[in-house]
Amino acid sequence: MTRFWKSFLVICVLAAGSGFYWWKSQPATKNAGAVPGKAAKADAKGAGKGGGVLTVKAVRAVMKPMPVLVEAVGTVEAEHSVQVRAQVSGVLKSVLFKEGDRVKAGQLLFQIDPRTFQSQYDQALAAMARDQALLENARAQQERLEPLLKREFITRQEYDVAVTSAKSLEATVAADRAIAEQARIQLEYSRITAPIAGRTGTLAVTPGNLVPAAGGGVPLVTINSMDPILVAFSIPERQLKEIRRYQYSQDMRIEILPDRGGSPVAEGKLVFIDNTVTPQTGTVLLKTRVSNTKELIWPGQFVNVRVVLTIEPEAVVVPEVAVQPGQEGSFVYLMDAANKVQVQPVKVSRQIGNEVVIASGVKAGDHIITEIPQALQPGATVRLAGADDKKGSGEKGKGKGQGKGGEKGESKSE
Repeated sequence: MTRFWKSFLVICVLAAGSGFYWWKSQPATKNAGAVPGKAAKADAKGAGKGGGVLTVKAVRAVMKPMPVLVEAVGTVEAEHSVQVRAQVSGVLKSVLFKEGDRVKAGQLLFQIDPRTFQSQYDQALAAMARDQALLENARAQQERLEPLLKREFITRQEYDVAVTSAKSLEATVAADRAIAEQARIQLEYSRITAPIAGRTGTLAVTPGNLVPAAGGGVPLVTINSMDPILVAFSIPERQLKEIRRYQYSQDMRIEILPDRGGSPVAEGKLVFIDNTVTPQTGTVLLKTRVSNTKELIWPGQFVNVRVVLTIEPEAVVVPEVAVQPGQEGSFVYLMDAANKVQVQPVKVSRQIGNEVVIASGVKAGDHIITEIPQALQPGATVRLAGADDKKGSGEKGKGKGQGKGGEKGESKSE
């Protein structure tokens, strides 16, 4: 019986404790229910003052002329590039330019030791002079024998020998003249001149070295023409139709930009369209010739190419930051007359720098939100940044006047 009564007392104590705990918890629950009511009332009061309204930045969509573009990446090419090689073998005597210099067509670049070629030329001239003298003598002999033949003082055979000797010497002199001309050309080849105007590259041979004739070893130097200059670029085959449509239009031009966000440094016309589509890439090669007087672009340089096909006179334009990507396409946040937010799907035509041309979905004058807070939702009420600043500046002026009065009052009390 003692164990039974002990268990009974423990159960009674636990039951009494549970009842007391439940009784104490009733006022706390009521108080907790009262707090949200007050908070909701305070929040409603704060929202009435604008505390729940998001602040955004917005601009108006504008209508203005915008170009219709095809953009690509191109490579700068020299219109003329010549590898200068020696046409005769010899010891390089002098180099008459510096690496990287601009040279003119016909300017002397290298001098190969000319003594061997000069002696060969002199020898050829001497042989030609000797045979020329023999020819003159043979002709004189023929002229002397001709009247004697008419008088039959000599035989026909003697006269024919004189004629044959003169003709043979004429052929010999002609051959001597050709040999002398060849020797003169070899002598001229010892003076290597620039075949085109342009800028020189790296010098491969220095004075004192033996240079081989053309076809052996590396070129002495490479000259690239710099002005005008070509830019080669490829476009997708689907854009070829538009290119050919505006190819002969006066409005069509091609701009070259070293940096995509920078300004064009050169402008030219289309000069070449390849006659085939590259099967591996599905692209077509095009070239433009541009002026490069200041040498702002360099052969081998990668540049951005902007083909301006025509100018669209009335294009709707918004800032790039206003256009948002979505699962169903691009969209923008519009702000209506009641400062409510609307989500508007748009169709983007093209982007030019920091501006986007809208094909449909937005019209000129629409209020487009450019800075989108994370909490922004369709239908929310927003206000423009800067609207409160103007209002606050007026209130600040009032406060400043009161502050001055307060300062005076404080000084008096002191």
